[in-house]
Amino acid sequence: MYVNLHDSLADDPRAIEAKDLTSACVHCGFCLSTCPTYVDRRDERDSPRGRIYLIKHLLESGEASEQTQLHLDRCLTCRNCETACPSGMQYAQLLDIGRELVEEKVPRSAAQRILRHGLRAIFANPALLSPLLALGRAASPLLPGALRRKIPARSRPGPRPVTRHQRVVLALDGCVQQAATPATNAAIARVLDRLGITLLSINEAGCCGALDQHLSAQDAARNSIRRNIDAWWPSIEQGAEAIVSSATGCGAMVADYGRLLADDPAYADKAARVSALHLDIGQLLAREDLGALAPLPGDERIAVHTPCSLQHGLKTPGQIEDILSRAGFELTEHGPVLCCGSAGSYSLLQSQISERVRERALSTLAAGDPQLIVTANIGCQLHLQGGTDIPVKHWIELLDSAPE
Repeated sequence: MYVNLHDSLADDPRAIEAKDLTSACVHCGFCLSTCPTYVDRRDERDSPRGRIYLIKHLLESGEASEQTQLHLDRCLTCRNCETACPSGMQYAQLLDIGRELVEEKVPRSAAQRILRHGLRAIFANPALLSPLLALGRAASPLLPGALRRKIPARSRPGPRPVTRHQRVVLALDGCVQQAATPATNAAIARVLDRLGITLLSINEAGCCGALDQHLSAQDAARNSIRRNIDAWWPSIEQGAEAIVSSATGCGAMVADYGRLLADDPAYADKAARVSALHLDIGQLLAREDLGALAPLPGDERIAVHTPCSLQHGLKTPGQIEDILSRAGFELTEHGPVLCCGSAGSYSLLQSQISERVRERALSTLAAGDPQLIVTANIGCQLHLQGGTDIPVKHWIELLDSAPE
């Protein structure tokens, strides 16, 4: 796809990059059937190809409308289309640039700006989110059903190991996960302790930056990246062997740090090093002998939900199934899930589309009549749980079932 940049964008490095990215699209349409929003709405503008055309129009005309913004906002950034694309289209990178350029040309209403800023401020800060969740649980009987289902039940993390091992990995504790499901990180610490690995949390590290990045606050996202690099760097220099995430959405962001700061002379090399050190907890366990865990598989039929960020971002489909099968758990069979509809803040900003996408995902996951659904991303976990009575948890908690 050829793009002739508008004069006003001819010297903008973002537009130049977007032009190069757009050139990979060959109009084939293979992406359409893999796009959850196109499947939902059957509107070409809500497909990857349609959004690429909208960004192309912006690059060539120098203009964008509220309709352009609406259709870019509706993208889940699931990256299914990237896996399906025969031309290697880097759609997520193009979308980030398109959203950033549109944000500059189409001012949002005061209400939208306040809402988006509030989401970034609250969900990226466990110190704010934790008391709000506690308040929501206390007021749960008074809340409307739709809102009540978005509030997770209280999670009891249990004790963390105190032994310090020679092998040390750094924890990406996450924001929402740290506040909403602290049992996940505690389970990881115990699982790794049984393998002779210490999971070390660095207090100065914080949000991975994904929420800011996907809400077109790229400068704030890059500041978060720099803060995390500064926080982790002393431990990296002391020999920490990996930076481990358990929320795949966050992990996909950390894996992209090197690209996002490639033009920052002070941080480019460090960012590339951090990305190279990142491992999802599944990627780490896949390298280990799991015999020391001695999990206690029960009789539950378990459906595995593979988040888009794991399958298309980190590109490790089948990882959870492989590990749980090796550990002896009974997994149900079901068809492919395009997306669960969570996508970070998407389930709040595009709730109707999000819920329809979730309904299709849950229908697919229910095909094997599971008694438990496991996933690898906190957003997916909470969103799926809001639409079903089947318990939904992080898969790592299954491996934490070994006796002491």
